[in-house]
Amino acid sequence: MHAMESSDPMKPTPKSELPPLLAFGSHPDDVEFGCGGVLVKEARAGRPIHLVVCSRGEAATHGTPTRRALEARHAARLLRASLQFIHLDGDAHLEIRAAHAIKLAAIIRRTRPALVLAPTLDENQHPDHWRLARLVRDAARLARYGGVKELKKLPPHAIGQLFHYAVTTDPPTAQPILVDVSAPEILSAWTAAMQAYSSQTQSRNYIELALTRARLHGLSAGVGHAIALYAGAAPVVDTLEHLQRSARGF
Repeated sequence: MHAMESSDPMKPTPKSELPPLLAFGSHPDDVEFGCGGVLVKEARAGRPIHLVVCSRGEAATHGTPTRRALEARHAARLLRASLQFIHLDGDAHLEIRAAHAIKLAAIIRRTRPALVLAPTLDENQHPDHWRLARLVRDAARLARYGGVKELKKLPPHAIGQLFHYAVTTDPPTAQPILVDVSAPEILSAWTAAMQAYSSQTQSRNYIELALTRARLHGLSAGVGHAIALYAGAAPVVDTLEHLQRSARGF
């Protein structure tokens, strides 16, 4: 099974003052539909973006694993991101195992991101989504523990923040952070990345679903489109300067 694993190492990027963002998806297209607009915006701000996809969607009704991997590589280029496929248990078979969390922790140590994105923890969705969310949360902790024997060859790393993105529906109670993705060039690039997954849009208009959800979030915040992210822990800020906008008009 491990012969299925392939890795496109993180591509060299120009010197940037912004540390990397690392985004995990259970399947090809999860990241693009769930938070692609955020990735476009961060990449265009100069932040290195690295995507890790944990299956090739082999259990899906539409699209072969080979086709979906090609679609993912095309979408990554449109996002200006590097892409890595890893094999855990396979699509629709993901289990929560310490070995998986350690494997993801090694990727965190190698990439050394400030920000990590993963699916939401809500269990009322594809089981691979919430299970990967738990594994990434555990991996972020293991990545900073210096005594984990399997990780001894890589220096420990503490991420700055873990954010969760919704692949399909938003969690019913969690309060999100809304990222404004209204700029035409951001929406255009995000839409193009989603359009790369033509195998998945034949049976259902997932692109319109993602854009409509972003439009609803945007309307609630007084902007054109916004993507919801859910913080894994309370954010800490040095100043209130960047917290002067609210989804409420008050």
